[in-house]
Amino acid sequence: MRTHRTTTLLITAVGTLALAACNPQAAGPDDKASAPSATPTASGKAPGGKASGKATTATLPQLVGKGLQTAQDEAQAAGFFSLKSHDSLGQERLQALDRNWKVCSQTPAGGAKVDTDTTVDFGAVKLEESCPAADAPAPQPAGKTMPDFTGKGMKAARASLPSNAGITVKDALQNRMVLQESNWKVCTQDPKAGAALNGQPLSFTVVKTQESCP
Repeated sequence: MRTHRTTTLLITAVGTLALAACNPQAAGPDDKASAPSATPTASGKAPGGKASGKATTATLPQLVGKGLQTAQDEAQAAGFFSLKSHDSLGQERLQALDRNWKVCSQTPAGGAKVDTDTTVDFGAVKLEESCPAADAPAPQPAGKTMPDFTGKGMKAARASLPSNAGITVKDALQNRMVLQESNWKVCTQDPKAGAALNGQPLSFTVVKTQESCP
């Protein structure tokens, strides 16, 4: 009887070892195979496909004269995605609907081979307007004297004046409300150009950009 019990235990032990050899995960909770770790590709590219840490250059197309929306589409097709635009007439108007504007200038210039991360800036006017010979400069602080704002955009005029100035704006042709100053230009101003700015109230009469002053 004693010999029989020893033989039974031996057979049981051999069977257990055989099962463990066939199924490694059955060896115990601490012996589970870990998931394979991610390894970089031979090309060194980031998951998005662009090479990490390396600048990419491309030729920027010549886009002057094209519609602003078309220019933006072609710039993106060439690999340039950092785009902005501004009013070439210096009236600080927003290009709310790109299809209504055309390109007068671009920076960098067309044909240049530059980093695709470069911001491309388009100077634009509305489709019915003519491009200026050069982009109007951005509004500058007025300083201590009143600048001459005649013919300039009302939004640009306001941007030049002190932020705490009291400003009244009235329609010079009708009794229309001036809701979006970027669409209006200055006809008259008080005080006149050259007068000292000492905190006094300022007033302007304006018309729509495409209209003539009375």
